[in-house]
Amino acid sequence: MIAVRGATTVKANTKEDILEATNELIEMIIKENNMDMNDIISITFTATKDLDAVYPAVAARNLGITTAGLLCMQEMYVEKSLKKCIRVLIHASSDRMQKNVIHIYLNEAVRLRPDLDTSIQ
Repeated sequence: MIAVRGATTVKANTKEDILEATNELIEMIIKENNMDMNDIISITFTATKDLDAVYPAVAARNLGITTAGLLCMQEMYVEKSLKKCIRVLIHASSDRMQKNVIHIYLNEAVRLRPDLDTSIQ
């Protein structure tokens, strides 16, 4: 089993922006880690308090992730923290070793993990 982290930001608190950004993030995590959607066990989503137009989990369901457990929560508020941010934690069955997992940070969320090279070629 592996745990894959990722995050992204959106420009506006709209259903369209949230779903588009979440969709992009999930698809990139799946692609870069050579995952099969059927191997996803669960996804935990968090969103900052300024995002409330739609649950990010809707994007996963729209992608066809229908058997995994999905949970949406509000991210803990920290003063001066990144705004309009969606984070994910995906647990999946995999033969890949955890140290070889590729975590994905997009848009302004790259600031969350400057220690990771998240640029995808």
